[in-house]
Amino acid sequence: MKIKNPILKGFHPDPSILRVGEDYYIATSTFEWWPGVRLHHSKDLKHWELIEAPLNRRSQLDLRGVGASQGIWAPCLTYDKGTFYLVYTVVKAFYCNMYDTENYLVTAQNIHGPWSEPIALNNFGFDPSLFHDEDDRKYMVSMVTDHRVPKKYAGRLVLQEYDAIKKKMTGPVREIYQAEEIFLEGPHIFKRNGWYYLFSADTGTGEGHGQTIQRARDIWGPYEMYRADFMERTEKGEAYSILTSRHHHDILLQKSGHADLVETPEGEWYAVHLCGRAGRERNPENASRFAGERRYPLGRETAIQKMRWTQDDWLVLDYGNEPQGNVPFEEIEGPKCGEAFQDKEKLWITEKPVRDDFNSASLDMEFQSLRIPMNEHYLSLCERPGWLRLYGRSGLSSKFSQSLIARRWTEFSFDVSTKMEFEPEVFKQMAGLILMYDTDNYLYLHVSHDEEIGKCITILRAENKKYSYPIGFQEVEKGKSLILKASVREERCQFYYGYDEEWLQKIGPEFETGFLSDEACQEGWFTGAMMGLACQDLTGFGLYADFDWFEKRDF
Repeated sequence: MKIKNPILKGFHPDPSILRVGEDYYIATSTFEWWPGVRLHHSKDLKHWELIEAPLNRRSQLDLRGVGASQGIWAPCLTYDKGTFYLVYTVVKAFYCNMYDTENYLVTAQNIHGPWSEPIALNNFGFDPSLFHDEDDRKYMVSMVTDHRVPKKYAGRLVLQEYDAIKKKMTGPVREIYQAEEIFLEGPHIFKRNGWYYLFSADTGTGEGHGQTIQRARDIWGPYEMYRADFMERTEKGEAYSILTSRHHHDILLQKSGHADLVETPEGEWYAVHLCGRAGRERNPENASRFAGERRYPLGRETAIQKMRWTQDDWLVLDYGNEPQGNVPFEEIEGPKCGEAFQDKEKLWITEKPVRDDFNSASLDMEFQSLRIPMNEHYLSLCERPGWLRLYGRSGLSSKFSQSLIARRWTEFSFDVSTKMEFEPEVFKQMAGLILMYDTDNYLYLHVSHDEEIGKCITILRAENKKYSYPIGFQEVEKGKSLILKASVREERCQFYYGYDEEWLQKIGPEFETGFLSDEACQEGWFTGAMMGLACQDLTGFGLYADFDWFEKRDF
């Protein structure tokens, strides 16, 4: 049997994996999207289902004002003696000289929550990871940011003890890794056969990304980096990676690195790691960032690889160091995809319909909002049963109070559509269907009002703060529901609209969508393209739009 990669498609970076009994869990980064940290559950490492987010209260997480691709970075999920531990970074400032990287811990007795209020840890850098030693002592390892010019080292990792009784960091902070050439981040520590292993991502998070492993007899080091003949290196200073796709630009899983490890009950080892599937478009050769590089509109995803131990106790991929698109695994007996236990603790995969009719009292977990929870000030599922009501708030550039919900692109080709009722009175009132990367980059098919023609439909295109209305404003009938649709095929998007699902007409030209990607955006470059619904009322009166359904169909 095979596991087909990626296992978590679209914008699921920095995976941390955990097994408790027969259950596996993966935590991934969410950055500026609310709620914080995505959790997925599996019974077999192949089929995964989204479960409740741990950071789902305003008291736990306030992302108002954070920039694109800031917010929640690289969570680490662990378990010890009946308690789940989740450490993570909240990045408040990154595109500057001095980074603000606040590290926190929350705990829970049940993976489904409730999770505790955050405990502040140290702020040396991002990517914290908690290790539970055999003597019940706990340690946190993280990378260190250096704002000095020039930096003293290319990369540093620090270790400090955590006191679980006092709920605070304690003792000295010691550097356990420093290097002038090889930059490491995303560190995890695990122990086997008397060795402490330091498992870290190398070389950024782009196409040069990889994963290294070091070991020491003492948790404080010194650590020795594994170097072997199979690790292809083409230049001085290149990392010694046990996993990388930097020398194989033709394979499916690019950007491979930032991994974490899990052991099955049968004693087999697997690594989950971030990766990316390259699109067809490239940045221009004269681009100010990432000139000429391939674009990845789906963002960084999560894949899995089979691992094995060498005779001298080093961990390697089961097949060289090139990530595989299909991974062998032994399928367990039990319920298959599409079936579910009644017991929530043993929940399996239930295939969701492609259409969300908004008949539930709560929003589907696939939807996220920007920076803040969508409470009754922003949306309602009960004011008009069977409809989602979005109250118009701030504009699409707001980093504080947007009425917007969205979900991830998971394939390069898909259709997304909605049925909307909206009666704007002035041009400052808008609502519709949006394809977006961040607050500066989107395609927005929406209804508004024009002084000359009245109720109208238009498309707003934003690319790195350059705005245009490529089709002008076209009249639509008052008092009628509208169907809005985007059909994306391999980074080409055609919009449609109409009053009947069976009779939709094209609106506007075919748009390129590759600019909705990590490489093309000027501010953020760590998330992925999203699709969703939005409503703005810049008058401050909160005019609402009603949505009957939302449909996403992948191809």
